Amino acid sequence: MKINLAAVTDMLSFDAGADRVVPPTGFTARLTVFTAGAMAFLAVFALALSLASGRLAANWRDALAGSATLRISAPAAQMAAQTERALTILSETPGVAEARALEPDEQRALLEPWFGPDLPVESLPVPQLIEVRETASGYDGDGLRLRLQAELPGAVLDDHTRWRKPLVSAAGRLKLLGWLAIVLIFGTMGAMITLAANAALAANAQVIQVLRLVGATDTYIARAFVRRFTLRAATGAGAGVLAGLLAVVLLPGAGSEAGVLTGLRFQGGHWLLPLLVPLLAAVVAFAATRYAAMRVLGGLR
Repeated sequence: MKINLAAVTDMLSFDAGADRVVPPTGFTARLTVFTAGAMAFLAVFALALSLASGRLAANWRDALAGSATLRISAPAAQMAAQTERALTILSETPGVAEARALEPDEQRALLEPWFGPDLPVESLPVPQLIEVRETASGYDGDGLRLRLQAELPGAVLDDHTRWRKPLVSAAGRLKLLGWLAIVLIFGTMGAMITLAANAALAANAQVIQVLRLVGATDTYIARAFVRRFTLRAATGAGAGVLAGLLAVVLLPGAGSEAGVLTGLRFQGGHWLLPLLVPLLAAVVAFAATRYAAMRVLGGLR
């Protein structure tokens, strides 16, 4: 359905006489306000989820990019020598910026979530981990693995690619689902407003017939319904956005170990994005009500 600027201006222009065609209260008024408010509330959370998922994907990608872990499994008597040899190999490898063997306390911290804080790392055959940081140009992973296999058969190089890509992909899909949810929310809003407008027009069929008898055009009649429903939707959506922003503020903030559920708050200029929701709700209400009004008025001829 094509809507030009002149039609929008004409439909939204104030006309006290035309406004009396639409009941100011009633079931359709409450339904429109409630639907717009509820959908706007959900849209705020869908927007927050989408933006948080995007940040999470970027954080995972940046945190894990350019890093790798070398795991050395060897008898206790040979562990120190093999670790020293691995560090030497890494220092001679072009593209490796830094290589550092993790201390027992650091390895204990990595294992603590699974085995508790009292794990005796020193007395257990725990592999030695070496943190590897690469330069911007990177290193030849296949070549490094071949050298390690030849000199240190118990060394395994993990560049995090195996589990980094699924995590980033999952966060990206969650972001896409958030935007899809927003589209569905506004689609549902448009459908509900169309039903409410249809009900209001049908309930006022006799009034519409009388108005036509005295010379009122369909545009004049539709103008009243479009304006009333657009303002109701914008008002309800504004209240829903305020409630949604308040709920988002009350959510836990993003910490150093932020995930999707702990980083749902908006950040920076993203706090302004929910303010677009009432405007979009008004656009949806305008289009839905105009479509319903023209279709119903055409059927009442």
